[in-house]
Formats: sequence, C-alpha cells, structure tokens
Amino acid sequence: MIILLDIHHNMSLENKIIWITGASSGIGKALALELSKLNCKLILSARNKDRLLAVKNECTDPNNVHIVPFDLENYESCPKIVTSTISLFGKIDILINNGGVSQRDSAINTKIAVDKRIMNINYFGTIALSKALLPHFIKQQAGHFVVVTSVVGKVATPVRSSYSASKHALHGFFDSLRAEVYKDHIDVTLILPGYVRTELSFNALVGDGSRQDKMDVATDNGILPAVFVKKMITAIRKKKREIVIGGLKETASVYLKRIWPGLLAKLVRKVHVT
Repeated sequence: MIILLDIHHNMSLENKIIWITGASSGIGKALALELSKLNCKLILSARNKDRLLAVKNECTDPNNVHIVPFDLENYESCPKIVTSTISLFGKIDILINNGGVSQRDSAINTKIAVDKRIMNINYFGTIALSKALLPHFIKQQAGHFVVVTSVVGKVATPVRSSYSASKHALHGFFDSLRAEVYKDHIDVTLILPGYVRTELSFNALVGDGSRQDKMDVATDNGILPAVFVKKMITAIRKKKREIVIGGLKETASVYLKRIWPGLLAKLVRKVHVT
C-alpha cells in the first residue's frame, strides 16, 4: 500500500512581500511586528490610516513597510487597489486576509442589513481582494493566500449566526480555489483562531448594527496575539492547508464535530454567550 504524505519544507519568509489586511490592531498588528523582525517587506491595510502609521512606525524597519488604507466593505474598489498596491514593491508573494468584523446577538434580533454587512466585509471583501490579486499570482506562477477564518467557521455557536456563516463561506470558497490553482503553484492556508485577546469583541456588531463596545470574558481569557502569530507564521512557512490555533476547548470542538456531533450539539447549546 502506498501512503501519500503531505510534506512541506519550511519556507523562508525573508524578503517576501506580504500584504496584511486588518493590520491596525489585534492579530494583524502582531503579525506585522513579528514579520518585520524576519526582514519581510510589508503592506498594511485597514480603514484607519493613523493606526496603520502607528503600526508601521513600531515595525523593525519602517522603510520596508507601506500602508494602503481601504475598507473591505467597499469591495468594488479592489481591482484598482490591487493594481496600485502591486506597484509598491513590484510584486506580492503572500496575501494575509485578516480583516473582518464579528457579531454578538441572536439571529432573531439581528437585522438583515447587519447580516448583509457582515457578509460584505468578511466574505465578499475578502474574496474580491483575493480574486483581484489572483491573475498576478497566476502570472508569476507563485503565490500564497492565507485566510484568517475562525473555529466558528467549523463549529457554529450561539449569537454568532452571521459571523459563523461568513466564516463557513470562506472555507467553501478557499477550499475550492485551492484545488483550482494547485497547478499554478499557488498555496491556500486557512487559519482558524479560537479565542485570542484582541479588540474583536469590542468592534463586534449587535443586532441593530451598533458596536458591542465591551470585552467578552472568553476573549479576555484568550491567548495573546504575540503568542498566536508565532504559531500562525510557522503554519504559513509550512504552507499548511488548515490549522486550528486556540485553547483546548476550541481545538477539541473541531475534532468532536467529526467524531461525536450529537455530543457537540449539546455542549454548544450550553455555551456561555456573553
């Protein structure tokens, strides 16, 4: 019997040109700071120009960092943004799709306009940016899409219905894309965070579209972004297809869904939702 092993050698990230969305805080900011220590050339995107400049100035070599402020919700502008962004360094090696917005409300309380906004930012914004960059990756016969989804992209929990749906959608899109672009030497890595101590819960949308503006207990007890990104960078180097990075509960839930879905369904119903 022949067993095919998925062996990836560790890729060096030195001098790689890496574009990070959602780079003004949380995981994106921590990634920028860690990657800048590895002599990467960085392009940082988010909505807030001042916060991006602050992250740039914290990087090891700010001269190797460009900022490109834009809003994923305005995804029709992605082709134009991609063209001008490629010209900054002449090419792009890795796109880290990290930008997004979360949700903290029940399905019955969430207005359809809020559902649509979450899908527009998390799903359509991410795939529009990736599709706009895809011809560049195909032309150079190399490229790497890294997509920060979530454990709820596999295991949906209460008061995250639309957020979970947007992350499930990303898995469907990028799993399909991975198979399509394999022949073009393009890699796709899905990163599934559990609870990470970021501002995600502060910025999460409640049912009427306003921000929650408070820290969840579980998020507050989550792993630190600096710890998270070291594991994430290892996964990028190894060109992993998919990896869960989180605490024991979140990691176990993904496996439990496969082997004992009935038990998982009972546990999910008891999830503390604040």
